[in-house]
Amino acid sequence: MRSIAAIIVTLILTTGEVVGESQDYDRLRAGMVRDIEATVVETRGYIGKETLGEAVMKAMAEVPRHEFVPASLRDYAYLNQALPIGHGQTISQPYIVALMTDLAGIGPDSVVLEVGTGSGYQAAVLSRLARHVYTIEIVEPLGLEAKRALERLGYDNVTVRIGDGYNGWAEHAPFDAILVTAAPERIPQPLIDQLKPGGRLIIPVGRAGGVQSLRIVEKDESGEIREQDVLPVGFVPLTR
Repeated sequence: MRSIAAIIVTLILTTGEVVGESQDYDRLRAGMVRDIEATVVETRGYIGKETLGEAVMKAMAEVPRHEFVPASLRDYAYLNQALPIGHGQTISQPYIVALMTDLAGIGPDSVVLEVGTGSGYQAAVLSRLARHVYTIEIVEPLGLEAKRALERLGYDNVTVRIGDGYNGWAEHAPFDAILVTAAPERIPQPLIDQLKPGGRLIIPVGRAGGVQSLRIVEKDESGEIREQDVLPVGFVPLTR
């Protein structure tokens, strides 16, 4: 089986289309969705599925990613790749955003916690599926910019907090799903504690620059924890 990195790079080079200011963002976003679908098929041996949920893909087709990247990078907003957003952080590859959202199993009544707001893009996608999204960003300028973007674009079921997400957000727990968009070396116990029975935590785990794995942590109705590694990934480290 080809490595996940090789698969993703190949898809970027063969199917990615660079955006110009005069381009039709809706058309280019549709192309991004097709690239995500192709990557899902390419990685089915890892993720155990050939398609992602219809509601997830609808959200990916609707949320304007170009509004969540720096103005200087808008030409690249709909390539299926991560992009820098300043302060040593990145906006995740659209495929990874879609996959993590799908794995979380979010429904219309779900209350979701995101650790690592970044530019606000993942929170915007989650907001199209969940009842409410609480998101925490430790880098204050990023968090404030994301809050402004989400408010400007009308994502009114997202609440942004500036702070350390390692300890979660106990005030609004328990959560139906928790997504972490940066990698700790070990899963923070407060996040497991704040997960509702029947809920899922989706988190990359591993050292920065080393082997990381996207992991599903599931809490059953009795409180027992099951973990499953899904996919090798590369995320920025979870900072405190």
